[in-house]
Amino acid sequence: MMSEIEMSRRGVLAGSAAAAALAAAPPAEAQPAKAPAPAIMPVSLTINGKRRDLNLDTRTTLLDALREHLKLTGTKKGCDHGQCGACTVIVNGERINSCLSLAVQHQGDEVKTIEGLGTPDKLHPMQAAFVRHDGYQCGYCTPGQICSAVAVLDEIKRGVPSHVQADLSARPQPTDIEMRERMSGNICRCGAYSNIAEAMAEVAGATVKEMGA
Repeated sequence: MMSEIEMSRRGVLAGSAAAAALAAAPPAEAQPAKAPAPAIMPVSLTINGKRRDLNLDTRTTLLDALREHLKLTGTKKGCDHGQCGACTVIVNGERINSCLSLAVQHQGDEVKTIEGLGTPDKLHPMQAAFVRHDGYQCGYCTPGQICSAVAVLDEIKRGVPSHVQADLSARPQPTDIEMRERMSGNICRCGAYSNIAEAMAEVAGATVKEMGA
């Protein structure tokens, strides 16, 4: 039989070994905190002349609201960082990169996408000019290019005094350089820039040659 001293010694050694093993064991994985439910807000937009009421996650961009919730997939997602212009739409008459703003920021706004500019049976003059001048190749950037081109000519028009605007023959035409500069935020990786400028020039009522290009 073991003496009381031996039993106590063995107990101390066993207890020490158990404590050491427990200390060496990896800590139990903590249960991940439950993610809070996304905040949902009602948003009312006028899209291409029609009111649309949505309930959206407050983190939803205008681009994703158009593409994923309204199925208006003409507006393209390119870089998703506001650097390529493929997602350009016209909001309250101003062109914006729809990937850079949240849909909830546009409560009550009027949004025009490529689908709202024209139809296959009745093209917008800018769409028709792009077709005539081959202002596209792969076509991915084309919706953003056209929306931006339409807005650019409106920007230029607004910069002309109203009494001059009333007389179309007296309205000064934008130069090729000016239009290219204004369109610089819209990237065409196929390199159809000259064709795009020619299409815009036609709609503006002049040819690139007449503008001194």
